[in-house]
Amino acid sequence: MAQATQEYGEWPLKRLMSEVVGSGHKSADDMDYDQAAEAFRRILDGEPDHTTLGAFWLANRWKRNTAEELAALTDVMRESVRTAEPDCDPVDCGANYDGKHSSALLGVAAGVVAAGAGTPVVTHSGDRVPTQKATAYKHVLDALDVRTEISPEESAEMVDETGFGFYYQPEFNPGIGNLFERRDNMGVRTFVNTIETLANPANADVHLGSFYHLPFAKRIVETFDQSDQQLSRVLMFQGMEGYDDVRPGLTKVAEWDSGEFSDFEIETGEYGMDFESEDLEVEDVESDSARITREVVAGEREGRFADAVALNAALRIYARGDCESIDEGLDLARESIDDGSAEAVLSELQAF
Repeated sequence: MAQATQEYGEWPLKRLMSEVVGSGHKSADDMDYDQAAEAFRRILDGEPDHTTLGAFWLANRWKRNTAEELAALTDVMRESVRTAEPDCDPVDCGANYDGKHSSALLGVAAGVVAAGAGTPVVTHSGDRVPTQKATAYKHVLDALDVRTEISPEESAEMVDETGFGFYYQPEFNPGIGNLFERRDNMGVRTFVNTIETLANPANADVHLGSFYHLPFAKRIVETFDQSDQQLSRVLMFQGMEGYDDVRPGLTKVAEWDSGEFSDFEIETGEYGMDFESEDLEVEDVESDSARITREVVAGEREGRFADAVALNAALRIYARGDCESIDEGLDLARESIDDGSAEAVLSELQAF
């Protein structure tokens, strides 16, 4: 067994494997906060060998991480995150960094429209992150000629100047960036895919995210509640391909507001999205998403993509509390497009 060190504590990953998490998905125990925190400090410092780290990641995937574990992992990650707070208090949009591969990525357009309506929005991602290495926020912004490889301080300035800001993971979260090769070699998602979306580089007060199943949303809310982050509000919904684009049809929404959790269902057809998920598929996610963004924010495109962008913008406006209802948010989003405010935000981003 690896020896404990004064630098870390009593729980090398091999001991955690043999005594806690490594006995299989039915009989494994959960780590407490201190154990999970020590484990991730060791990982970020490059202490475990490749085999041990891979086994540890896989064991955690089998057993599924608790909110307490995720809170510890997130807190340790944020010890090395370079945060930069804009003067405004934006909505933090934490979509899966490994991206989308078949449906249009509408978060850029939705964020721009929300910003035009007066709701500042922050997004963040890496560049072809494992395991999917698919299209993320960065790639659509690149295709729109918006600067992405900028410092956190520039990102904060971007959101204050335009209402929309992008934070680039290698700049604000180098510790996670250093794990790229090992994550790539794994070939499966790990808890890093979850916690990197919770990095909150702008120290925003509101988080917007997505989920496949409601229990995951509850776990993320509990993660924030048990972590050192001080958020007042979280809004999550069932997303397309795990991203923060709302799924068409009957969709669950989870809301956490000042310690109170609730969930409800919406029928997206009642908000203009009266079509199927397949109707949002595109041939080239990066270039098609950029083109759709340009056309929608300029008011040059109607139909399913424009309707989807408007509802996603409304959810961002509602998440920050800038409207009383999703219906009101939808009116504000459509007004942002109609009066040219959204197009002005995109132009300012391209000139930044």
